[in-house]
Amino acid sequence: MAMKDYQVKRMFENIAFSYDFQNSFLSLRRDSYWRRVMAQCLRLPGETLVLDMATGTGEVAVEICSHHPGARVIGVDFSPKMLSMGRRKAKLKKFDSRIHLTLADGRKLPLKSSSFEAATIAFGIRNIEERDQALREFYRVLKPGGQLLIMEFDIPDDPLLGTMYRLYFDYLLPPLGNWLSRTNYAYSYLASSVHDFPTEQGFLEEIGRAGFTSLGIKKLTYGIAKIFRGIKSA
Repeated sequence: MAMKDYQVKRMFENIAFSYDFQNSFLSLRRDSYWRRVMAQCLRLPGETLVLDMATGTGEVAVEICSHHPGARVIGVDFSPKMLSMGRRKAKLKKFDSRIHLTLADGRKLPLKSSSFEAATIAFGIRNIEERDQALREFYRVLKPGGQLLIMEFDIPDDPLLGTMYRLYFDYLLPPLGNWLSRTNYAYSYLASSVHDFPTEQGFLEEIGRAGFTSLGIKKLTYGIAKIFRGIKSA
């Protein structure tokens, strides 16, 4: 395992105990709204199988099952503690028969090709250094015509709002988030990883190079979160 992989995995193992609370508190509960919109953006047939990569504690998986009664979700993540929290949540929400969470590497999925109608990943693709491999894996496991949705953080496009948000994101969020997570690095890493992520056009081009077509972006909360979409060509 590469050093960055080890460090990111250790980080999520350390913050799993309060991960959902941290996200809710620091985003003023907007994270729940963003995941709900993402689930609602899926266009699914009645009985369908959805992949949720970097599923974490299963928040997106639960939203998908809540909005699509015929959907079953395979959630994969590389953090055992996050998956443990997710399994408890799925059972509590009575979705444990429809949500299956498993340990896996998003760059080399132990899943059959052309087996999913849709695939999602929320706030996880920037944690994968080899994004091209992950995008190719998405393409491989999706059926022809399958839908890909990727949600990530960004800075608002409006100059004034962007400046104000950057002050919060760069100077207030890291120390507050680190304190809540009982680490000295988790939310400092969040800020740096968001700034290191490609521009929206640059990332759309990466998705296109993986073979996806019908590319687009849906901006949420002034562009603080963005949903990138693509379709596996038939």
